[in-house]
Amino acid sequence: METDRNVTQVFKSFPLKNLRVVGYCRVSSNSVEQLHSLTNQVSFFTQEVYRLAGHVLVDFYIDIRSGSNTSERSAFLQMMEDSTKDKFDMIITKSISRFGRNTVETLDAINKLRARGIEIYFQNDDIYAKDGKNTFVIEVMEAIAEEENKSRRENIRWGILKGVESGNTKMFNRKCYGYVQDEKGELVIKEEEAEVVRLIFDLYTSGYSIVGIQKELKSREIKSPTGREDWSKRTLENILQNEKYTGDVMVMKTFNEGFLNTKRKTNHGEKARYLSPGNNPVIIPKEVFDKVAAIRAERSNVTRDDEGNIRKSTRYSMKKTTQDL
Repeated sequence: METDRNVTQVFKSFPLKNLRVVGYCRVSSNSVEQLHSLTNQVSFFTQEVYRLAGHVLVDFYIDIRSGSNTSERSAFLQMMEDSTKDKFDMIITKSISRFGRNTVETLDAINKLRARGIEIYFQNDDIYAKDGKNTFVIEVMEAIAEEENKSRRENIRWGILKGVESGNTKMFNRKCYGYVQDEKGELVIKEEEAEVVRLIFDLYTSGYSIVGIQKELKSREIKSPTGREDWSKRTLENILQNEKYTGDVMVMKTFNEGFLNTKRKTNHGEKARYLSPGNNPVIIPKEVFDKVAAIRAERSNVTRDDEGNIRKSTRYSMKKTTQDL
C-alpha cells in the first residue's frame, strides 16, 4: 500500500507512550478492488502498530459504506460511542476523505474526539487532528473531498438518466419474482413462480385481504420469494403493484432528494418517470392489474388531495373489514 509516511514514524514522533490504538477503515463498496484496498489498510496498520513496544492495537472499526452520511456507517457510530468510554487513545485512518465526506458531520466528529483527548492521525495526509494549526487544513481538505464526492454522484446519476431516456439501460430488465433472465439478459417467465403471482392476483380480486392471502399461501405450503413459510405484507403489496407483470416497466419510481440526503422517497411525480411498454412477457393481463389497482384504492384508508398531500380517510379501513378469508 502506498504511503507518504508510515505509522511507525508517527508513533516515534508522538510524545505519549503505551497508546491504545484503533484503526478506522472505510471503503465505498464491496467490489473486489475496494475489498482489496480494505485488506491492505487493515494489514498495514496492524503490522505497523505491532512493530512498536508499549502500544496496543485495541480494535478496528470497518465500514463498507459511502462516507457522505455518518448515520449510515454503523462502525463509525460505534467508534464514536466507544470514544466516550475511555476505550482508546488514538485513531489511525488512511485519509480525511476515508474518515468522511460530509464536511459538517466530519468536523463535528473530529471536534468531539479532540475534546475527549483522543488523537486522530490521517496517514496519507500526515495530519494530527489535535494540532490546532491543522484545523484550517482539515476544513479545506474535507470540503474538497465533499465536492469531489458530490460531482462523482452527479455524474453517475446523469449517466443513469441518459441510459433510461435512450432505453439503453439494464434497469428495465431487473429480475423480480416470476421472471428470470436469459443468456442475453432479457426477462423470461419462470412458470412455477408466475403461477403463484397469478394466484395472488386471483385471490385479491376474489375478495381476499392481504392477511387472508398470507394465510392461504401458508396453508398451501407456498414459500415466499426468500424461501420463508410466511409471506410479508410488503412482498404481497409490491407484487400487486408491480406493473412489470403486465409487460410494461416503469423506472425511477423512487428518488433521493439530494447529495447529503440519501434516503429514498416514492416518486409521486416530483421527478420524471420512464415507462417501457411491452418490455417483457405478460403474466397478468392489463385489465386484471387495473382491477386490482381499483380495489386497492377502494380499500385504502389513505387518500391524496389535489396538492399531493396525504391524509387518512375513514371511508374504508382494512382493520374494519370482517372478511379475513
